[in-house]
Amino acid sequence: MTLRMLWPLWAMIAVFVPMLALCVWRLRVSTGHRRLDWVRRTAMVACVAVIGLCPAIPSTENDGLVSNAELYFVVDRTGSMAAEDYDGDQPRLAGVTQDMVALTQALPGSRYAIIAFDSQSTRQLPLTTDSRAVRSWAETVRQEITAYSAGSSIDRPLEQLRTTLEAAEERNPSNVRLVFFLSDGENTNGSSSDAGDGFASYADLAPLVDGGAVLGYGTAEGARMRSYDGTSSTGYGTDAPYITDDSGADAISRIDETALRTLADQLGVQYSHRITPDDITPLVSDINLEAIADDGRRDLTTFTDVYWPAAVLLGLLLAWEAWDLSREVPKRKREGEPQRRDRQRAMAMSGKGT
Repeated sequence: MTLRMLWPLWAMIAVFVPMLALCVWRLRVSTGHRRLDWVRRTAMVACVAVIGLCPAIPSTENDGLVSNAELYFVVDRTGSMAAEDYDGDQPRLAGVTQDMVALTQALPGSRYAIIAFDSQSTRQLPLTTDSRAVRSWAETVRQEITAYSAGSSIDRPLEQLRTTLEAAEERNPSNVRLVFFLSDGENTNGSSSDAGDGFASYADLAPLVDGGAVLGYGTAEGARMRSYDGTSSTGYGTDAPYITDDSGADAISRIDETALRTLADQLGVQYSHRITPDDITPLVSDINLEAIADDGRRDLTTFTDVYWPAAVLLGLLLAWEAWDLSREVPKRKREGEPQRRDRQRAMAMSGKGT
């Protein structure tokens, strides 16, 4: 038996300890029917507390159809990822789509999550076993709206990734976490294509990462990017104007492999330059989940919640409370009727006197 608390322990204590203390105090000072009322209410609070603690029975299984791997895709969708230098003249995001779909196929039965970053970092897909959701997202991802662009920075998703991995490690410490970072590595300010001043280190996330890869998109020669305003008539494959730099010339985006290799070293994963839709298998062929999880993490732990008896008892106690309160209303009306008649009689007598 284990507890999978719905709230943090401090919140459970802050809410339920005062409520139970109040119920116990009222139970001690009440007598007769009122005492029975507070016995019932104390039991109701206890039932809610048990539900909040969420007791569960863990079970461990080794099912070849289910993997204990968690794949975290960190996807760059800044304007530079629309540069047309992937597999000829396709946008870099086309390569992202190709590789994300291939990775889910290469590691079936895993759990998948997506974090995307442009001018800000957001979680696009929480952990799910639905590979179709990953495919749907990858096939519809677009560059950020050009007017909202705040430049590229590969450390922008750092805190989001840190929070996600720490929560995953706390929730399922036995699982294997694989991070795939897909970007062109550019660090720019505003619409400039000049290299930035470096980026915050991902090195302290390495203990939370069991494997994966940094995938780099783009070429050293670079390419232009069409502007995008959120409509289907702009962006890649349209006649929308190309993004320009401060001088008015077409902006050119170039891959920064130095930054991407540094990022891969910090995370402790391999780096791969992706300029054509090559086979993704070599990137995952050396990911041996059994070897990574030789401490027993190959086994998949599931939990069966057993708080339902407390929920059933709570429902019965609530029905009893509602029934008791409904009986109190007519009773109070009957008790108040003689007083109302006396007041009416007194008012009538007073009127005759005048």
